[in-house]
Amino acid sequence: MQQFDLIIVGGGILGTAHAFHALQKGLKVLMLERDNYPIGATVRNFGQVVPSGLADKWFDYGLTGLALYKAIQEKGDISVRQNGSVYIASDEDEQLLIHELKAHYDNKGYNAQLLSSAEIRERYPAIKPEYGKEALFFPEEISVEPDKMIHRLHAYLKEAYPHLQIVYYTPVTSIDESNGTVTINNQFRSDKVIICCGHEGKLLFPHIFSNSGQIVSKLQMLRTIPMPELQLKGNILTGLTIRRYESFATHCPSFSKIKTPEHYDELKKWGIHILFKQATDNSIIIGDSHEYAPVSQSDDLGFHTNHYINELILEEASHIININSRQIATCWNGFYAQHNDHNIFEHDITPQIHIRTGIGGKGMTASMGYAKESVDVLYGN
Repeated sequence: MQQFDLIIVGGGILGTAHAFHALQKGLKVLMLERDNYPIGATVRNFGQVVPSGLADKWFDYGLTGLALYKAIQEKGDISVRQNGSVYIASDEDEQLLIHELKAHYDNKGYNAQLLSSAEIRERYPAIKPEYGKEALFFPEEISVEPDKMIHRLHAYLKEAYPHLQIVYYTPVTSIDESNGTVTINNQFRSDKVIICCGHEGKLLFPHIFSNSGQIVSKLQMLRTIPMPELQLKGNILTGLTIRRYESFATHCPSFSKIKTPEHYDELKKWGIHILFKQATDNSIIIGDSHEYAPVSQSDDLGFHTNHYINELILEEASHIININSRQIATCWNGFYAQHNDHNIFEHDITPQIHIRTGIGGKGMTASMGYAKESVDVLYGN
């Protein structure tokens, strides 16, 4: 039976980030992925790494992740592109909020630049002039390709760290501990286990997960055919995002005072805010929506895609760029777990068995930074 210092359950970005930082400490690491390759939230998102959208320590985690992605990209192509993030304001309230957020980041020394309507047209000609009144641009932020990044990161880690082993198509169905040694599936042994299983709470410790306070968010997203005629470099975030993201809610004094325009009411009912990310093949990812259920009732969210929600997303998107339903190539659902009170679910079952999951929609941005602190806590600095 193979012996390791640490076993990670889950090969998505949060599990992979924990593996990376453990490897940095010289540990012998095994990562177990239940599917042939990661197919969960890590690959069903925009691929936007946007610390500017996070608040407090999560912003700091995002900065750490941003630096690490860039450093790894210099050693091996994991699809990082530094084209920045932009929040486009469509009315006076949204303009007020981006000015307040800029003031906050100016105080923190994080590079943020206001763009006039003319500068928006010059930098992002695909944005309709009547929509883009003003914008806030973060030049340091990056995009990755969600359908490529995690696979390339696994390949890089396996090549760079001989003491890493990744085993795919291996659902973990049993974890037992005896005399300080943990045995998984009666096949692998280790000194510690970290469980980063996304929203899957049925296979391991279902009682703990059912009472964890986590909820599952179901998202709907769309992708166009390649559209090279629309140039949308970087992470494009719009007015509804300004009215939703935690950095604005936390750091903008006027956030709680602004009113929701009537034409946003139905969109907010379905948790819709509009983001764009143009992939390397010039297709454009558009989304997204949010429906919620307790983690123990996540099946109630269903497997279907709600056509009405997609129509709402596409209709609002068409007010921002020239897009129509005939240009949509595919759509899908994404699912992720989150914890509204603590931003992540942390639970130590024993001194050897640790659950770290439920990072929510922050995973691509904050996992690398959060996992560094998590591993330091478990193993010491």
